[in-house]
Amino acid sequence: MDFHFEPVGREHLPMLAEWLRRPHWQEWWGEPGPELSYIRDMIEGRDTTRPSIFHIRGEPMGYIQCWFIGDHQSEPWTTHYPWLAELPNDAAGVDLSIADSENLSKGIGSSVLRTFVARLVADRWRTVIIDPDPRNVRAVRAYEKAGFRAIPELVGKSGDSLIMRYASENSKQD
Repeated sequence: MDFHFEPVGREHLPMLAEWLRRPHWQEWWGEPGPELSYIRDMIEGRDTTRPSIFHIRGEPMGYIQCWFIGDHQSEPWTTHYPWLAELPNDAAGVDLSIADSENLSKGIGSSVLRTFVARLVADRWRTVIIDPDPRNVRAVRAYEKAGFRAIPELVGKSGDSLIMRYASENSKQD
């Protein structure tokens, strides 16, 4: 699959608001209002996270973001997510959601993630993590397929997150 990653701008906010209202998003992301506010902070420069829309054949298919661990290793982040202090400060984290529920379990997420992470690694990010809710079995499987594995020393120490680290040798092509 050939993907295009487009940085999120103000023009994407209505589409993202609609996506965030979908049940398969709310189950893992939470209420649309606060989440959209966080994305607005990103595009207006108050948060260093880099949000993107990914496209397949010109169609917007989902959302992916890259965030920087070092920017989140202080209060209030470490109070809510103490596992952040256990990661290298030069690591990057990623988050991903597929726009339409009918596109789940089709290999899109793992393919997009593999491509996106390859670009991060090419940009010299040595450690890339993702932190799904372990109850989101579909996401965990997709992330494993993309090359992520649970960090053993953090299993059971990260609350409602499964902290997974990327290793290219674990990646499986679709």
